[in-house]
Amino acid sequence: MPSTLPASGGWLPGQDLGDRRQMPIGAVRLEVGGRLPHATLAYETFGELNEDRSNAVLVLHALTGDSHVTSHRSDDAAGPGWWSEIVGPGKAIDTDEYFVLAPNVLGGCQGSTGPSSTSPNGMPWGARFPILTVRDQVAAEIRLADALGISSFALVVGGSVGGQRAVEWAVTAPERVERVAVVASNARTTADQIAWAHAQIGAIELDPGWRGGDYYDAGPGEGPSRGLGVARQIAHTTYRSAFELEERFGRLPQGAEEPLDGGRFAVQSYLDHHAGKLAARFDAGSYVALSRTMLTHDIGRDRGGVAEALASITSRTLAVAVSSDRLFDPAEARRIADGVSGPSDYVEIDSPYGHDGFLVEHEQVGAAIARLLTEDRVDSLS
Repeated sequence: MPSTLPASGGWLPGQDLGDRRQMPIGAVRLEVGGRLPHATLAYETFGELNEDRSNAVLVLHALTGDSHVTSHRSDDAAGPGWWSEIVGPGKAIDTDEYFVLAPNVLGGCQGSTGPSSTSPNGMPWGARFPILTVRDQVAAEIRLADALGISSFALVVGGSVGGQRAVEWAVTAPERVERVAVVASNARTTADQIAWAHAQIGAIELDPGWRGGDYYDAGPGEGPSRGLGVARQIAHTTYRSAFELEERFGRLPQGAEEPLDGGRFAVQSYLDHHAGKLAARFDAGSYVALSRTMLTHDIGRDRGGVAEALASITSRTLAVAVSSDRLFDPAEARRIADGVSGPSDYVEIDSPYGHDGFLVEHEQVGAAIARLLTEDRVDSLS
């Protein structure tokens, strides 16, 4: 890990926001008790809101994603965006027709209130940042929609933990969600996902640079970037399939390195690369906070169980799974499609890429979402 990495790779107050905007949403009352005062959500928009405000689409990002779903222009300095093959002019979510709202999640590190944000005492929240639940995050996103004058969405769509927020939206505010697409996600976090997240949180908290979560005044190379990198390596392994890793890397050494002499295999270099990339752009505090939030996801909590909560969903529903996903089992997506009371469909993407297939298989995912937006009931794609 480079010794020049900053203590936090996320956006910090005073830095350029680019095309992001920030919306103060006031205090957010938390499900676990208490409140988060003076919260702010950062967001980006694409396309134009029509006169009756009926063409809004809410796109919700995954764990280390952000609001930059697609590019704003051909020379966009922020790059093409994490779903630019799905969202944009002429794409499945056509920004010539729809107004896309993409917020940075509450607890995130790209302009929304999170552990690196300034607290009321003028210091970063750090270790004092409260536990958030998925419902708290959705409550914040509802506040953002209200502030923008959007009373309902033609579509709420999210992938991975963004899909957890999408299904929570459909339960919390069914009157505001005409269609919902839950992509490579589930109705509640599984024990397997909790176990993987536990190891990732532990990797960060065991880094000496973590300092209990209060590391924002640390110099370059003195923050918890190593722990964050290990967490990313653990996570990224679950995002890909064993088949793809074997086909792509096998037991090949990395370049001229000799594994029998302390060198790396190619797959180790691959994970090192992704560890460094994330540490350069993300905040360890947000990674811990958002991972803990993921553990809280259960649409059935205090609602009579998952089955009863799913049955309350009346929105037109699309549940998308990836055939080789070992983190979000396809059966979890099918459970959503089978459990809602409104019209629904289950689509399984055929892909060797594992969980990341929802980011890679643009044609298959885009076709499913386009069908949802153009038909009252999603038909089989076969």
